[in-house]
Amino acid sequence: QIQLVESGGGLVQAGGSLRLSCAASGHTGNYYAMGWLRQAPGKEREFVAAISWSGDNIHYADSVKGRFTISRGNAKNRVYLQMNSLKPEDTAVYYCTTAPYSDYIVSGRLDAWGQGTLVTVSS
Repeated sequence: QIQLVESGGGLVQAGGSLRLSCAASGHTGNYYAMGWLRQAPGKEREFVAAISWSGDNIHYADSVKGRFTISRGNAKNRVYLQMNSLKPEDTAVYYCTTAPYSDYIVSGRLDAWGQGTLVTVSS
């Protein structure tokens, strides 16, 4: 069973930055992709970013390209989301997720996700 724990959310003004972190533990398998989803109030959960085990394959939602950067730690069981130039529409609960391949995360074929961390961007 995979456990994912997110941290780093909070309140920030528009134009500001936040860095989210996620640690994976449990039976994660030898190689797996990690990524981030988000769910804004009253909206469906949506894909944000994904990164393969090796880091060679990275995907971003169009809405965050050029502003968000996903990366993995050297230990591979951690993933980060650097969020710059934040906008009020980025306000959401952000969830860490994992799947065998990064393409799976993009298409919603997920193995597990965490409890989420709230990001609030004020205007």
